[in-house]
Amino acid sequence: MSRAQTTIVADPVTIERAAPKPKTAAGKHKDARGVNGTAITLVGLVLLFIGWSLAVKYLDIPSYILPTPLAVWKALWSGIAVSPTSPLGYYLPLWGTLKNAALGLAIGSGLGLVLGSLMAESRLIEKLIMPYAFALQSLPKVAIAPLIVIWFGFGDGSKIAISSLLAFFPMLINSFTGLRAVEPERIDLMRSLSASRFETYRIVKLPNAAPYIFAGLDMAVVYALLGTIVAEFLGAQQGMGVVITQAQAVTDVAGVFAALVILGAMGILLHSIVRGLETKIVHWGDRGRK
Repeated sequence: MSRAQTTIVADPVTIERAAPKPKTAAGKHKDARGVNGTAITLVGLVLLFIGWSLAVKYLDIPSYILPTPLAVWKALWSGIAVSPTSPLGYYLPLWGTLKNAALGLAIGSGLGLVLGSLMAESRLIEKLIMPYAFALQSLPKVAIAPLIVIWFGFGDGSKIAISSLLAFFPMLINSFTGLRAVEPERIDLMRSLSASRFETYRIVKLPNAAPYIFAGLDMAVVYALLGTIVAEFLGAQQGMGVVITQAQAVTDVAGVFAALVILGAMGILLHSIVRGLETKIVHWGDRGRK
């Protein structure tokens, strides 16, 4: 057969890769769902403010019990529309709270991941640590917080310790559960390849547990912030807990609400950061795809 008579048949895989892929209905549905979710959230927020304003106005609720949204906005703006270095603003207290919460999160979640991994790898360590971990978690943190303040003082040490304590348990349980949820077939495959225990952990178990770990981190980041605020209530020189305490002392309810709004916004922001990291890293997990 001559070269001119030869028929060239293109590889269907090459054609599929070369051809532009149209946007699927699932992709359109996902985008629409994201837009609708944002719109619903905004509508709900507007309805909340409207209902709040009407309730204060027509139910004659005193301002020292429930201030109007406008009063809360004025208190919020008075702490935002200042220099970041001003002691009268929210920036310095917020920075102090977030700094201690971040350190507590790193210590607590790191320790929880390490101990959770050890428990998943060893039944002996699991039996040794798990009962005490549940006993520690069952203790009311408000009751042991004064003890931590006595042990670590009124400085940053007590705040980091309490935030670490609150962030520890979610990471411990989620990492342990995720590492134990690996299919036995994958473990058998790694054994047949003569993989070491650490290689099995790194290649199979840790990626499988990643969605669980991020779920624990999602809870731990909020708990770490909560633990820092609790420690600041008990005694501190700076922080959002101090701002709330000072506002309560002078019956500035609008100022208390303004601080709570900031903390709520920080919680949403930290949650979004964790979910964004999860989407980038755990691209094979269900939580990362949604």
